[in-house]
Amino acid sequence: MTFDWSQYLNLAKEFLGQPTPPANQEAKMRSAISRAYYAAFISARNYLQETEGHSIPKTADAQKYVVQQFKQSSEAECQNIGRNLEKLRRDRNEADYNNSVPELFKISKIAV
Repeated sequence: MTFDWSQYLNLAKEFLGQPTPPANQEAKMRSAISRAYYAAFISARNYLQETEGHSIPKTADAQKYVVQQFKQSSEAECQNIGRNLEKLRRDRNEADYNNSVPELFKISKIAV
């Protein structure tokens, strides 16, 4: 079954406390994946800027740049962060753009 994209509007209204039918669980899981990605990405970006002194591109290239900096690190933990960010971004893209996401519940639990 294809996702009813209008459920995102219901979710947005819920966030604002506006009267609306409650958003369905699929909208919530998709949103959870997206928010988990941005929490991780922005934290990683800020670390590179504030701790490592990187100048991060102010374009869509920022996401690739951040992942590459972590993946190319000599530290195994940083490399793992890069790989996890890369996977989380793929999952976020799938949740944000695909009409159907197999194993959505599992993906959302792992993402968060």
